[in-house]
Amino acid sequence: MEQLNKLLQELGISKVRLAKYLGVSRQMVYNYLELESINKWPKEKKILLLKLLDIEDGENGTISNIKVNTDYLLAVENRLTEGVKEASENDYLDLKGLKKEEHTLISDITFLIKEKLVESSNHEENFYALQYVYHMLQSMDNAPEIKYLLAYLSKSMGFTQPNVFKFNEDKQFIFEGIIYSAFNLYNNGGASRNKATICRERFVKEIESKNEEKLSRTQQLFTVKVQALRELGYSQLNNDNAAEVFEKIAEIESRKV
Repeated sequence: MEQLNKLLQELGISKVRLAKYLGVSRQMVYNYLELESINKWPKEKKILLLKLLDIEDGENGTISNIKVNTDYLLAVENRLTEGVKEASENDYLDLKGLKKEEHTLISDITFLIKEKLVESSNHEENFYALQYVYHMLQSMDNAPEIKYLLAYLSKSMGFTQPNVFKFNEDKQFIFEGIIYSAFNLYNNGGASRNKATICRERFVKEIESKNEEKLSRTQQLFTVKVQALRELGYSQLNNDNAAEVFEKIAEIESRKV
């Protein structure tokens, strides 16, 4: 099994792609690779792996005889790509117009999300965590700090070099320093609940104020829309009168300036 691990590493086959090819979770791949022999694998998964590597059996001698050259590397990559493609045939996402690396990114993210939701004992926590990620993605264009935070987390977990800046370097540099200081304070016990209470109360009040403003604006727009429909003689907003109604809404709001 050690030689199989070395071969997979030499071929550059990630655990995520191998998991998708085999139709199992990434954790299950780790479990398979910790077994004494490939003969301990489920029969159908063993056959898939042998097909991928183009070998007749999983004995170490056979694997050790494989010579990784350009032709073999390309052949394995083609079989892996085709296998992953077949496993994703039921994907409903329309990925037309995206680059190859963008396809891969979406596929990897989707695979990990499914794994978190289907095969984790912390299903409920993972569901809400992923829901928050969705909210974050929705708001990313309006809050650049979200990108800075994602970059910071990527760096702190070793995925990205610390001095790589893909966004506004000055703002990202300052943000990372502040976040590091905050995390350091939190992790080292320098922030108690009592000390954090005042700041959190300010946070809650700010959120409540924003929500009130949003609600007030929504109610205001509804009132103006009703007035516009009434002045134009319509009973409801539809595709045919939308442009006219919106123009009337703008006119009504301008009267209040």
